[in-house]
Amino acid sequence: MRYAVFTSSANGLILADKIRDNMSAVVDIYCHENMPPRADVQSYSRLSTLLKEVFNKYSGLIFIMATGIVVRTIAPLLESKLTDPAVVVMDEKGQNIISLLSGHVGGANDLTLKLARKLGGNPVITTATDINYLVAPDVVASKLGLYPVSKEGIQVLNSALLRGETVEYFVDEETPCSRSYITKLRKNGITAHLYSKAELERVIKTTKGYKAIITKHSLLADESVLYLKPRKLVAGIGCRKGTSSVLIMKALTSACGAIGWGPERVDELASSVVKANEQGLLSVGKKLNKQVSFCENDALEKQIEAYGLQESSFVKQTIGVGNVSEAAAYCCVAHGVLALPKTKYEKVAVALVWEK
Repeated sequence: MRYAVFTSSANGLILADKIRDNMSAVVDIYCHENMPPRADVQSYSRLSTLLKEVFNKYSGLIFIMATGIVVRTIAPLLESKLTDPAVVVMDEKGQNIISLLSGHVGGANDLTLKLARKLGGNPVITTATDINYLVAPDVVASKLGLYPVSKEGIQVLNSALLRGETVEYFVDEETPCSRSYITKLRKNGITAHLYSKAELERVIKTTKGYKAIITKHSLLADESVLYLKPRKLVAGIGCRKGTSSVLIMKALTSACGAIGWGPERVDELASSVVKANEQGLLSVGKKLNKQVSFCENDALEKQIEAYGLQESSFVKQTIGVGNVSEAAAYCCVAHGVLALPKTKYEKVAVALVWEK
């Protein structure tokens, strides 16, 4: 994951450093230019101008400032609860940590709880299902890399839960990693049924009640059904010349394991066009039956600039661009969220990006 922290005071900067030191994720800090400059902190003059540039570049935005300032500043940037990033606000002592926006799909509620544990603060969460200790389907979607369809269906099923009704879960057996979804749902206290597409359509037509269905297909429209569609997951891979398929697969397996999946969950592999003839990489794509996309340097450069990706001077000298794994993964999605930042293994670097 990749987060941004925004502050404008000395105490806020101290807290921002503490957040970065305690989070197992990439954390960029932005501080107002009235503070003394630091090499590891990016300065801004107007928060509204900065947010227009970076609002959708991060999984979550953490503001150490007054809630009112944040509300007024982000309001013009909001589009949908399905695509807006998580927004969390806290005071400069970290006493109250507020989940402000995208609590479920964006993961702001989970981020708030995590920050509260790290900082010893009070988590402030107002989502009805959460305060009633109910597992909402859109929360399940966020945890499992799924996209809820439709937005109206989220409200219908969550309202049903609050009325004391039950939501049944189903998994389409044709969905890749279908049995893994069953296992993951069970770990979240949810029993799910594995059905074929035809059986699911029959269930929708002939049975009453509320249903959440994990499927890659477009099935029958029904107001009592929420579809959870798998998000595209791209693995960006950089490797040394001549790296074996064994080492690449080992690295990919470890990277996917870090976010709770196996390599079979990946939808596409991506790298630099310089690696287009790497037999080890091509062999891994063939073994997994996944497309391997090779990106031109100018395309990689665009993603480096768009997402503010860190560059390696050595890699830049070698192939002409300073970031391969993260930039290549971002090239393969319309808009991406970093699931795993560039992670180095033996002769291989892997980054994982979810399509938002």
